[in-house]
Parts: sequence; C-alpha cells; structure tokens
Amino acid sequence: MKSILIFLMGMTLLVTNISAQQALWGGQAIVSPEINSDNTVTFRLMAPGADSVFVTGDFLPTEKIKTPMGEFDGPGKAALTKDDKGVWSFTSQALSPELYSYSFIIDGFSTTDPSNPFLIRDVASITNIFIVGGGRADLYKVNDIPHGSVTRRWYESPGLGMDRRVTIYTPPGYETSSDKYPVLYLLHGAGGDEEAWISLGRTAQIMDNLIAQGKAKPMIVVMPNGNVIQDAAPGEGHEGFYKPQFMVPKTMDGTYEANFMDIIKFVESNYRVKADKADRAVAGLSMGGFHSFHISRYYPNTFDYVGLFSAAIMPREDATSKVYDDIDGTLKKQMENGYELYWIAIGKTDFLYQANADLRKQMDAMGMKYSYTETEGGHIWRNWRVYLSDFVPLLFK
Repeated sequence: MKSILIFLMGMTLLVTNISAQQALWGGQAIVSPEINSDNTVTFRLMAPGADSVFVTGDFLPTEKIKTPMGEFDGPGKAALTKDDKGVWSFTSQALSPELYSYSFIIDGFSTTDPSNPFLIRDVASITNIFIVGGGRADLYKVNDIPHGSVTRRWYESPGLGMDRRVTIYTPPGYETSSDKYPVLYLLHGAGGDEEAWISLGRTAQIMDNLIAQGKAKPMIVVMPNGNVIQDAAPGEGHEGFYKPQFMVPKTMDGTYEANFMDIIKFVESNYRVKADKADRAVAGLSMGGFHSFHISRYYPNTFDYVGLFSAAIMPREDATSKVYDDIDGTLKKQMENGYELYWIAIGKTDFLYQANADLRKQMDAMGMKYSYTETEGGHIWRNWRVYLSDFVPLLFK
C-alpha cells in the first residue's frame, strides 16, 4: 500500500510538473516572432488542425477598412504557410526600425501569438508587439542607461467628487535629489486612460533615452485619465473588470478641462516641481490634443508649452460647457500672455487633417505663432511616439 501511495504521489507531481511547463511555455516550443539579421521578421504558429492562418499588423501595407465612422486605412494581412509538422510560418520583407504590433487570424478567428508574451491594449483590443532596433526605434527600447521611475498615484478631485488614478514618470535621480523639476502633462486619446501613454507610447523608455542622450531636460511627466466618469483604467478602479469603450459618457463635454487644476494642485503639492508657467507643458494625442488645446486657452496663463498631436479641435455640437465659450477670445488672451512654444503635428492622411488646417488658418489670421510638423501616415501610435520624441527636446529651454 505504501509503495502504491508513493507511486501515485510521484505521478501526481509528474502531471503537475508537465502541466506547469505547458502553462509556462504556452504549449509551443517555437520562436515567434524572430527578428532576423537582415531585419526581416519570421512569425510562426503551431496549429496542425487549422485550415488557414494569417498575420495582420502595422508592418504590412495598409488596407481600406469600412467602419460606421467612414473608411480608414487599417493594418494589412499576409498568409502563413504550413509545413509537414503543422507549423505555420511567414517571413516579412526587411522592416525599418520601429515598434510594431500584430496578431494572428486562425480560420477567421483573431487572436494573439501564444509564443509572444509581450502585449499592449488599445481600448479593448489586445495585440502583440516587437521592436526592430536601430535609429529612432532605439528610443523605444530599454537601454543600459539610468532609468526613471513610474508610479501610479491616487489624487483627490473635489471637482469630480472622487479619488482618481494617475500615472507619473519621475526622471533618473529624482528620489535622491533635492532639485525641482518642470512638468509635462501628457494626455491620451479617446478610448485610452492613464495606462495608454506609458504602454503604447513607450513614454518611460523615450524619456530615459532622451535624457541620457542630453537631448531633453530631466522632467516629470504626468499622465492622467481623461475619462471623467472613471476613477481609473478598466480593471484598476472600483468598478472592477469591464470592457473598455471608445467613447464613454461625458467624453469631451468640458468637464475634464474645467477640473484639470485638481491634477496640477496634486502634483505641485506632492512633487518637487517648479510651479510656474515657464515650467509647465501640456500635450496630447487626438482627444488629448483636444483637451490640451482647450485647457491651455481656458487657463491662458498656465502653460508656456503646448503640443497638439493629431488633435481634435472643435467641441461637439451638443457641448454646452462654459469651457467652450469665447474660444477666439481666450486664444487671443493666451497669445497676449505669451508662451514659448505652440507645437502642432499631424499625419498627411489623418482624418483630422482638415480640422488642424482650419486651426492653423485661424491662428494665422490672429497672428498667433506656432510650429507645424507634418508626417506621413494617419491617426496611429507610430506617429504619436515620433511626435513625443520630437516635442520633448524642445521643452523648458
């Protein structure tokens, strides 16, 4: 009986160990993606029972995608081929240095790569990522340099009646220094939250690398949640786990802008910062660019640096907040108060291109100075990482 007991216990441990290893390796002992020496990338998937496998991602030529909001350029797709062992594979053309995202489509079902544990969430979509190094893409990598810290803090927002979560980057040496630092308030787009810039935007890596290269001054970067009905990102707040939405209630209705000073007061009360106009910047992408535009003119003597990345500009037709009263007058006041930099950037195929052209025309008529950058591509994170990398070195000179 004792021998049988020992045998059964041994078998249990063996099965548990095998199961643990399968969980650890995802049941697939293959490499995917594999970045080859010539900058081609090979994707692999063990799926012997599948009839078709495609890879889709932003490293492929774009395809037109029809949506309720119109037709947009979306990621293309390429077919994988299956070998006699049931392993599907595809090798891309040589890719330029960049951070890329991708996923698989197996018999019509979209899923992530089980061999790649590195993922990002954009609204409710999960995709894998990889980096082809070199050039600008090295800014997105973790290199052997001094590193800053990323913390998630909770601040009290009396205006919104809740405690809210904010992501804050502090530069290398902040904890051991007595210096005071300038602050960049960096705002996300619709469907994002306080996790977006740090995850999809690679903010910490970009800041570490620019500071180490002497291209940017050490600064604090504050990344709030712009969805005023949330206390935190989905899964991180009191409502628990729920599906993220692109446009939640009260989006872009003026509430966020009207209560933005709650964030500034928290930062300036809890961090060693230079609490003056010359050492504050506000910038954001899409909806965050919209917020940056309206926050900076609604508080027209608060920021010396403003960055609009693929920004939405004009408020919704049903928006009645006082924040959107007298846009021309508050812009004029902002101009009269003076600022160091008003930076506008957008892609040539961005659906907000015309809105930004109209804003520039308005500013030209007012004599309001700005810097303008136009890039290839559309409303995509690849552009927004570039804009952040180009904007930050211009700050606090």
